[in-house]
Amino acid sequence: MEDLHYRPLLKDGYTPVVEEGNEKLKYIEFGVLRLKEGESFQENLENKEAALIILQGKFTVKAKKSVGATFMAPKEWKSLERKNVFEDKAHGVYLPPHSSYQVRAEREGEIAIVKSPSGLEGEARLVTPREVKVNLRGKGNFQRNVYDIIDSDVKAQRLLVGETINLPGNWSSYPPHKHDQDNLPSESKLEELYFFKLNPAQGFGIIRLYDKTRDQVYVLQNNDVVLIDRGYHPVAAAPGYSLYYLWILAGETRTLAPNDDPQHSWVKDL
Repeated sequence: MEDLHYRPLLKDGYTPVVEEGNEKLKYIEFGVLRLKEGESFQENLENKEAALIILQGKFTVKAKKSVGATFMAPKEWKSLERKNVFEDKAHGVYLPPHSSYQVRAEREGEIAIVKSPSGLEGEARLVTPREVKVNLRGKGNFQRNVYDIIDSDVKAQRLLVGETINLPGNWSSYPPHKHDQDNLPSESKLEELYFFKLNPAQGFGIIRLYDKTRDQVYVLQNNDVVLIDRGYHPVAAAPGYSLYYLWILAGETRTLAPNDDPQHSWVKDL
């Protein structure tokens, strides 16, 4: 059975979870940065674009062009603050390739760091909580809030990043959909990664990954990661527990066009 489910041990500093060269994901790298107050982290992106998503805490982020780059004036954003993923919308920072950045914790916290290969010259950009687009999707017990952070308004080559929150007992990515074929306008080929959190943290959820060649179900705990290289991928939260996930999409065509499972698409008409 393919193992697409990771349960990383997140430590202080930067914890890589999905690194370059992963056999399932060609375009997505993912890790989690945890800093105590006063601590810093810096990185040179070279030929990759990146997104920093504030999960909790308060940070200053500085970005500048790398040696030899011909774009991007130095930028600094202070007091990027979030109580937690269940109570506040995110600050998101997009960073183009051939730039470097530094993160400093004004208060202890956690940041998701996403990277993807890119050759697109561009500008570093902050997406504030006020700019995050909120979409109410579904109905009944598959109604959920979806938050678009790094979307088509941000000039990027591959990355699309956002968040979804399931209320207790509710489903998301439902009716089940997939995006593993280039067949626009009905479907675009994008790989995906989900990073989960539960509230309260001891809760659990379920994800099913299926197509004609596999059918796998994983139990989700706080800070779990699931790779979605193909197929349908509905998610459910256990009663009593809210379920959050950061979703990251990337591919050759930066267009979000999910294709519903025809066996279950009828639920939209309920």
